Amino acid sequence: MATMGKYCKAYSLKKLREFTQWTECAENTRKEKKKVSGREVEINRELRDNDFLYLQENYVVTDGIFKDENIIFENVTPEWQEFCHKTLAFEIPVYETAQVQASTNQNKSNS
Repeated sequence: MATMGKYCKAYSLKKLREFTQWTECAENTRKEKKKVSGREVEINRELRDNDFLYLQENYVVTDGIFKDENIIFENVTPEWQEFCHKTLAFEIPVYETAQVQASTNQNKSNS
């Protein structure tokens, strides 16, 4: 079963390809249905510069929102992380949990 991460962000492939050590596992792209000789078959989609891929919280790049499926790039190095932060402005948001406090009137009625 696919795993949904807590955070990912979409980037154009053109922007991702600016990383000097970028490599692609094109065989891991999502499947597309296509008619070949009158039959419907599934083939891997071709990646183009204007396609969007997802940079996951673990710095892996996927062709879809799930962090463990359709992995296109997984060579996570300090250089890649620096590129993500400096060039792509990728920052994982810190979500603080909200403290819910009972209203003053509710507290008085419980006394």
